[in-house]
Amino acid sequence: MILFHPLFLLVLAVCIFVAIRVLLYRTGLVFIVKKCWRAVEDCFHVYQSFKVPEFNESMQENHLYSKVSDYLNSLTSIEDSDNTNLVTGKKPNEIVLQLDPNQTIEDDFLRAKVTWRSEGSNGCRNLVLRVRRADKRRILRPYLQHIHVVADELEQRKRDLRLYMNVDGSKARWRRVPFTHPSTLETISMEADLKSKIRSDLESFLKAKQYYNRLGRVWKRSFLLYGPSGTGKSSFVAAMANFLSYDVYDLDLSKVKDDSELKMLLLQTTTKSVILIEDLDRFFAEKSTAVSFSGVSNFMDGLLNSCCAEERVMVFTMNSKDQVDPNFLRPGRIDVHIHFPLCDFTAFRNLATSYLGVKEHKLFPQVEEIFQSGSSLSPAEIGELMIANRNSPSRAIKSVITALQTDGDGRGVGKIGRPPRGFETGSRKSGDESGEPGVMFGDGVNKVRDFRKLYGFLRMRSSNNSQSLDADSERSAG
Repeated sequence: MILFHPLFLLVLAVCIFVAIRVLLYRTGLVFIVKKCWRAVEDCFHVYQSFKVPEFNESMQENHLYSKVSDYLNSLTSIEDSDNTNLVTGKKPNEIVLQLDPNQTIEDDFLRAKVTWRSEGSNGCRNLVLRVRRADKRRILRPYLQHIHVVADELEQRKRDLRLYMNVDGSKARWRRVPFTHPSTLETISMEADLKSKIRSDLESFLKAKQYYNRLGRVWKRSFLLYGPSGTGKSSFVAAMANFLSYDVYDLDLSKVKDDSELKMLLLQTTTKSVILIEDLDRFFAEKSTAVSFSGVSNFMDGLLNSCCAEERVMVFTMNSKDQVDPNFLRPGRIDVHIHFPLCDFTAFRNLATSYLGVKEHKLFPQVEEIFQSGSSLSPAEIGELMIANRNSPSRAIKSVITALQTDGDGRGVGKIGRPPRGFETGSRKSGDESGEPGVMFGDGVNKVRDFRKLYGFLRMRSSNNSQSLDADSERSAG
């Protein structure tokens, strides 16, 4: 009777199903079954084919062919198809998959299955799209637009990035060199939560063209990176450019003769670019160039910027924003503020993991105690010490301890009044809609300044009280 028990029959059915599934995948029979099922399914549908030739009637290159080819080569289904070619890519050690002649691959779009077949004869190649007639009206145009968008994104990622620098001369112009900085969002030293927010913000920006157009706003984003030298601001800009696959325009204001030349330089920049101005606080303090404050402001958000700043990211760096006119930092000019602080113990541990491959060490408690005492160094300084002693983690950590006790003594005292590490846009008045969703807003800067004044006042009173007590004790001792 146990042979007919429902539970036993259920277990037996599951075992048989698992065995058949393992047998199919281990032996490759699953692919044969899929092909047979598709052949049977095709008998009940009417299909229509569309040919994309490599050349047109005038033997000129068909750009749609190259776009479709790039799109198909990026599909995951190409890995499961027969006779796929392996070829070297444009970058060193890059290997990519490529369609083989007479190869067929599948794609899914809007819950409809389509197939592509590569055909070649007499030196002319074609890509043939096969779609069900019942789905043609619904998906054909959106599908081709989807291919265009994806192909353009792939082309943007494949092309070599460039770094532009403005040069001295009678005319405003840029000099171009290859941009090969290896920094990425994965390699920069930054808190994981902050890095995740920045990545999400950049991804949202890349997809926001229609959103910005609907709002009647220019499709651009502006970042302020502020913090002491050596805290990773320049490396972050490089990582941002690599993530976006954007060229970089490094604008040196000391080489710009007047506001008109600044405008001309902006007009010469291209879309899909990061426009960088470093050490802007020093420019405002020294006023050593002929460019005015209003010229820089118009460069950021004037009518000229609105005409030619489509799909751009503007980045400004400063050591400190305390002495900068608040009008310069208002929402609309600066969308995102990111603080780059000196190292604390958490940042030191991240650097030790990246540079030395060490997650725990017996010297870590001593390092943490030194950080808590107020000593600190920049990530660049600690990184250089670790690189110089990378073959011996103990020696590297000891060298950091020595540097913290000498060069870093007292450099972290200001951490009590330091702005919170992170990603913010400054204060917003009610009714101001210049900020974008998905970004944290707050009036942290003003609160920090107030707290800093209070902290300094308390320290001054504490110092005066201690001096009066010392004087009283000396008189009593006398």
